[in-house]
Amino acid sequence: MLAYTYKEHGKFELLEKPKPRLLEPRDAIVRVTLGSICTSDLHIKHGSVPRAVPGITVGHEMVGIVEEVGSAVTAFQPGDRVTVNVETYCGECFFCKHGFVNNCTDPNGGWALGCRIDGGQAEFVRVPYADQGLNKIPDTVSDEQALFTGDILATGFWAARISEITENDTVLIIGAGPTGICTLLCVMLKKPRRIIVCEKDPARIRFVREHYPDVLVTEPETCKEFVLSNSEHGGADVVLEVAGTENTFRMAWDCARPNAVVTVVALYDKPQTLPLPDMYGKNLIFKTGGVDGCDCEEILSLICQGKIDTTPLITHTFALKDIEQAYHIFENRLDGVIKIAVTP
Repeated sequence: MLAYTYKEHGKFELLEKPKPRLLEPRDAIVRVTLGSICTSDLHIKHGSVPRAVPGITVGHEMVGIVEEVGSAVTAFQPGDRVTVNVETYCGECFFCKHGFVNNCTDPNGGWALGCRIDGGQAEFVRVPYADQGLNKIPDTVSDEQALFTGDILATGFWAARISEITENDTVLIIGAGPTGICTLLCVMLKKPRRIIVCEKDPARIRFVREHYPDVLVTEPETCKEFVLSNSEHGGADVVLEVAGTENTFRMAWDCARPNAVVTVVALYDKPQTLPLPDMYGKNLIFKTGGVDGCDCEEILSLICQGKIDTTPLITHTFALKDIEQAYHIFENRLDGVIKIAVTP
């Protein structure tokens, strides 16, 4: 089968590999029908994910059809249409039982697919702990509608859930890339008084204004002043940092009011600094970490109800054989691209 493979630092290559097989009783083999390219794939390519293993098939955001299940899989059978969770988790350890599935203590727990074990930018993928790692797609939901459920939608949903958003809040979201838009959609479900998005890219700004006209938009240079003039208590009540660029961490806490919640969703290339003397007296609550992707069933239900629609994010679709071209467009952000889907 064709599989897009992490060869070495800075190099991916489309290779012929054997079709995956069941290795454990709780595994499933899924035939990938649609996958996507994620910024985290670029992080692997450029060396920002040290635990990524050369030789693995990349890709961790996909939907497909179950081909085969292990003897211990009870919730799925061949022929089921499914989303695949970015997190691998056993469902039995301390962290899994408390909903912190990103911290699963299994050796392959957390983000494994497309990082430490073969992922889904391929024709087939093996999914460990399939009863936890898969979710059935409702018949009325298309592959395109469901595509982001297991990764960036799960990330946005998790971020909105832990941020303690109320209907009286002004919420600032920093970054309007694919994960930023998914975070925005999930914050909108909380119905806060006001949502502000900070973004510098003109194409992304146009996208937000076109699709979400009730959302306020500002640019980084004017963000703090804009937030202060559109909030009641000296800053945003909740800040979600989804950009992960050089200056956005400071922007996040600087734009927050005292005693606000600052949720760090972004994955940074470099360490960030907490300048505690500058922050003294703000009494901020920071929430950080990788997505706990245990809300996928609820997310699919919301998609089915028409309450979440991420299909406008899919701006390009390529066949797997043309994935090099897809990566070129995604990496260089040509045409103001938001998200690229890949089909075998």
